[in-house]
Amino acid sequence: MRFSVVIALFNKARFVRGAVASALDQRLAPLEVIVIDDGSTDGGLALLTPWSTDPRLRLVHQANRGVSAARNLGIALAQGDWVAFLDADDQWHPEFLAALAQAHQRCPQADLLATGFRWTRDEQVPLAPWAVATEHSQVEVIHDLRRRWMQHAPLCASSVAVRADRLRQMSTCFHEGESYGEDLDMWFRLADEAQVAAVDGVYASVRGGLAGALSGALSGAARRQMPPFLERMRDQALAGTLPARHRASALWFVAQAQTTLAREALAEGQRREALGWLAQASHGWRLLRWWVTVALALLMPARVADRWQRWRLRGARPLERNTG
Repeated sequence: MRFSVVIALFNKARFVRGAVASALDQRLAPLEVIVIDDGSTDGGLALLTPWSTDPRLRLVHQANRGVSAARNLGIALAQGDWVAFLDADDQWHPEFLAALAQAHQRCPQADLLATGFRWTRDEQVPLAPWAVATEHSQVEVIHDLRRRWMQHAPLCASSVAVRADRLRQMSTCFHEGESYGEDLDMWFRLADEAQVAAVDGVYASVRGGLAGALSGALSGAARRQMPPFLERMRDQALAGTLPARHRASALWFVAQAQTTLAREALAEGQRREALGWLAQASHGWRLLRWWVTVALALLMPARVADRWQRWRLRGARPLERNTG
C-alpha cells in the first residue's frame, strides 16, 4: 500500500517536528509526507530542515485559508493510493500505517481505514513511546458510523486514511471555511457511501486542551450552535438525498447533538434555550436522555439541575466533547 500523509500546519512550531518524525519513521514507510503550512507566523516550516534531504518530505506554503483548505490542497497533491491525515500537534505510533494495512487486508472493499486513538495533554516533544498490543488488535467493519460513534468514537482526524480514488470522486472533500466538525462531516459522508474498517488498537496520540488546537477550540455559547455539517445532515436526511439505510440514524444523530446542546445550556442555567433545543430535536423523543433532559428543564430546581448537569458533562459522550 502506498500512503500519502497530509499534515495541516498552522502555528504549531513546537509540535510539528514530532508529528513529521512519527510519520517518516513508520515501519511501513509512507510514499510521501506533505506538510501544508497554512500561513503560519511562528516559523514552523523552517524547523523541518533536518529532514530536507529526505525525498519523501514535501513542504508547501499557502496563504492562511483554514485547515479544510490545507487538507484539500494536500489531497490534490497526493500521489499515493491512500491519503492519511495527521494534525501537526499529534503523533503516530510506529505501527500506525501497518495497522491500517491490516484493516485493509481484513476488509479490502473499505474506502475509509482507521485506528483507535488516545487523548493526551502531554506537551512533551516528541511524546514518550506508548505500547500497543499489536498481536491482539481486532479489525471492526463499521456499517453505521453514527450509531457506532455514540457508543465510542472509533476514529479521529489523526487516525484515518482514505482511498485516493474515493477522494477524487467527491465533489467536496473538506468544507472550506468551517473549523468545527468539518472532519466529522467528511467521515460520515464517506461512511454513507462506503465501508469503514477500524483497528481497535491505540495507534494515534491526539493532543487536547492546547491553546489554538484544531479540536476543542470553541466553548460556552459559541459551542451552542448547530454546526453546519449537522444542519446539512438533517436537511439531506429529510430531503431523502442520503442513502435510505442511513436516514433514520442521521436524524437520530442530529437529535443526540441537539439534546447535548440542551444539556449544556441547562448547565449554564439557560432553561429557555434548553427547551428550544429539545423542541428542535423532534426525532429525539425515543431517546431516554431526551426525556431525562426534558425533566431536568421542567421539573428540577435550578440549583439541583445545575449541579446534576455539571456532573453529567464531566463524563460526556464522544459527540459531546469530540470534534474529531
